[in-house]
Amino acid sequence: MATEKEQSAPPQVLALIVDSNATSRSILVGQLREYGVTRIVQCSRVQDARNRLEHTVFDYVLCEQYFGEGGYSGQTLLDDLRRAQLLPFSTVFFMVTAEASYAAVAEAAESALDGYLLKPFTPSALFERLSLARLRKIHLRPIFDAIEAEDFERAAQLCVERFESRQPYWLYAARIGSELLLRLGRHDEARTLFEAVIAARALPWAKLGVARAQIESGQAARAVTTLQELIGEDASFADAYDVLGRAQVELGNFSQAIETYRTASGLTPDSVVRLQKLGMMSYYMGDRETATKVLARAAILGIDSKLFDFQSLVLLTFSYFAENDRKGIERCMADFGRILERHQGSARVQRFAEVARTLQLIQQRQFSQAVESVRSMAREITASSFDFEAACNLGSLLAVLAVTSIDLADGEGWVRALGMRYANTRGLTELLANACNLHTPYGDLVRECLVHINKTAEAAIAQSLHGDPTGAVHHLLAEAERTLNSKLVDMSQQVLLRHRARMASPEPLQEAIDTLRARVGSTPARAILGQDSERHPGGVAIRSRNAAEPASAARPPLGDDPRAPASAASAAPDNPADKLRLRPPG
Repeated sequence: MATEKEQSAPPQVLALIVDSNATSRSILVGQLREYGVTRIVQCSRVQDARNRLEHTVFDYVLCEQYFGEGGYSGQTLLDDLRRAQLLPFSTVFFMVTAEASYAAVAEAAESALDGYLLKPFTPSALFERLSLARLRKIHLRPIFDAIEAEDFERAAQLCVERFESRQPYWLYAARIGSELLLRLGRHDEARTLFEAVIAARALPWAKLGVARAQIESGQAARAVTTLQELIGEDASFADAYDVLGRAQVELGNFSQAIETYRTASGLTPDSVVRLQKLGMMSYYMGDRETATKVLARAAILGIDSKLFDFQSLVLLTFSYFAENDRKGIERCMADFGRILERHQGSARVQRFAEVARTLQLIQQRQFSQAVESVRSMAREITASSFDFEAACNLGSLLAVLAVTSIDLADGEGWVRALGMRYANTRGLTELLANACNLHTPYGDLVRECLVHINKTAEAAIAQSLHGDPTGAVHHLLAEAERTLNSKLVDMSQQVLLRHRARMASPEPLQEAIDTLRARVGSTPARAILGQDSERHPGGVAIRSRNAAEPASAARPPLGDDPRAPASAASAAPDNPADKLRLRPPG
């Protein structure tokens, strides 16, 4: 039992109670006030709680598990918030419920949550649970001091030491440590730590971590096998489906990925993030009906949320266009108008809005203006800021124009330019080809580009093996300059590093590679849906104070890390990790 001193809450603590039942909220308010919490916010709906949690840091959150309205649940709210890295380490989050199966309670413990509170509970039981949660944060203080100083090597070492010596909260430390090792690019060590956890105590999150490490080290096919075994053991483990879908997309197995995302969304029907995954995959697979239904629901649930990726609104506009739904397109344009007001400086949002506006022009049969808009976008194809996402959207627009019988002589050349730049892997190629699937010849053209890029790479490797690495690098750079394909740039760097000692003048070649890399810009190493590559289902997201933005800063696009902690006090007194953000998995 916690002592009286432990049971007193630190000053200026801020708590959030989320419960649709007014009586239950009132009881919890009274119990928290006995504990010494004076600043308490109440929400009766999941949507309101999500908004509060996105903009305010709370020290304690007590959330009901089951809500009668629309199938919402506290668990799904928690999943979405963690996935978007919107819960700081300092927040103590308890699920409050009158029902709990063993699996649900075990999941809460394994995922490093602060746990479940089973109704009815006494004030003393509540005090003890809250105090123990604070105690865990104090025990882990050295680890988070290191993270706060951005000494991730030291933090990882402390985590491994705590795990190996079985000090208090060793499993939680192992989870943080494995995440740090992944962040540091030490995928094999991370996988070893995950496997050690499995050997010590076979926890689903550790097995999921093995799969994530396999994906990060380029072994997506092995990750699929690991994940299928995990799902076979627990078919309701939603995060496993998220990671499995990611691996399947990377491998270009889109028909399998869409079924995986369908299952994940079925397990958590009000998850904004999973609805978007299913909607995006449905769009790229040509299932416009499902895409419209699912993306529209995602927009209703979370368009003003940091969980919402504005690419979803672009694809929803495309889906409405396919159905000739004028009012649907108008709603999307109105939404983009409001979004632009909040993100005036975002080139990504402006690009999205222009794509939607072009679709509206075509729907209104203002073809000359639409063509001029597309020509303007096409002029950006060689810009370093023109990314893969923009390529997919432009490819979709060009396919729309082709099937609308608008004679665009440059269309095929633009699609070829997109393909030559971004056909790096099978997954990326298939995603771009499927974006053009409204006009089959364009999709086939993109796939031909991958064949050309692969042949170029093979010829350069053969030239290197035959004793002419300098000629191989020159050949790769010439093709990379023509196509802006990052795979060719990366390969030229690999050849140079491997054979540098045998080259007469490697320095000019390195300078050429560096110059070209700046022109090429960033290209995703793997196929992803939207811009959530920094979110890792099944992982603990770690962020230090120096990386945080002021709370008053304008919200950036969802692909950025959009949250900055407010000034609420930490749940643990004098804890220097107040502004760290950890996202345990569900």
